[in-house]
Amino acid sequence: MKQQLDKSPEMSMDIFGKISGHEQVVFCNDPSTGLQAIIAIHSTTLGPALGGTRMYPYATVEEALEDVLRLSEGMTYKCAAADIDFGGGKGVIIGNPKTDKSPALFRAYGQFVDSLNGRFFTGTDMGTTMDDFVQASKETNFINGIPEEFGGGGDSSVPTAQGVMYGLKATNLYLFGDESLAGKTFAIQGLGKVGFKVAEQLLEAGASLVVTDISQESIEGIQSKANAYAGNVTVVSSEEIYEADADIFIPCAMGGILNDDTIEKLKVKAVVGSANNQLKEEYHAKILHERGILYAPDYIVNAGGLIQVADELYGANKSRVLLKTKTIYQSILDIYKQSELDAITTLEAANRKCQQRLEEQRQRNNFYSRQKSPKWTFYK
Repeated sequence: MKQQLDKSPEMSMDIFGKISGHEQVVFCNDPSTGLQAIIAIHSTTLGPALGGTRMYPYATVEEALEDVLRLSEGMTYKCAAADIDFGGGKGVIIGNPKTDKSPALFRAYGQFVDSLNGRFFTGTDMGTTMDDFVQASKETNFINGIPEEFGGGGDSSVPTAQGVMYGLKATNLYLFGDESLAGKTFAIQGLGKVGFKVAEQLLEAGASLVVTDISQESIEGIQSKANAYAGNVTVVSSEEIYEADADIFIPCAMGGILNDDTIEKLKVKAVVGSANNQLKEEYHAKILHERGILYAPDYIVNAGGLIQVADELYGANKSRVLLKTKTIYQSILDIYKQSELDAITTLEAANRKCQQRLEEQRQRNNFYSRQKSPKWTFYK
């Protein structure tokens, strides 16, 4: 016999309290494939929700729900900051990406995405690949970030890394009066798809690196690149990276790494990286500010990948993506200047800018009143 759900008012208020501020949360369950997933739509003020789907072995449903709510809200700000006409959403699949994946599971997930009828577009994130979403795209047209062979924009780590480089150049200009990266030292945490590309470009620009990664193959790979460019790479442990003698710290791995303990260890002048949700809590932006460490809000720096997957829905165009990604340079400079002018943290300055754009859009109209506009003819 199935367990009877507790329908008490207290439980209902608890659930709605947790999802307060979100428009819609969908729990997806398909016993035949083992799919257990949650889709969260935070806001469609600027347009249909856009955000990747990650696969992770969450210990509890509550943990998965907390993650998807936090990530989807972040996507609203990320879309607003990138000045693209999409809102914030995110999906999480509960499971081990190494053992629990199957084509059938992603086709089932695609059916749930399709049931939202265009309110949510999704693609790859941590633990998922473009090939996974090729399977999902067999069930729905509301998929992006797929391989070029299937009409997509291809590897989104390319514009993401390029956006980080623009962020680094803007930060260098603001701190040192010159955007040149040569002769500076950068501490890079994580040499994955984005981090490795950033490291390679920095070596090519004449910079020195301090790096850490759990993959020995990645470490050896960047050492090989350093030899090719006659550059300097120092390898340290995952804990030692926070104490590196460097000009700028570049987080390109997990989020939540800027916390009470790690910030005290930093010797850098700025933090500019691609990792999502680098701050453990928002108040850590104030701690960085008080320590005189310039923080580039991650959702602005790492927007290159988002720009590409959003652009893909209008028809993949690499030149257009790179042109839009270049605006990250000026956006970062504007945030720094506004932060200094108002005597607030850079995170507050960035958030205010995003909130202003959202409020302006609310005053005009919303996604539902624009749904039949020719602008949305990419709906298939």
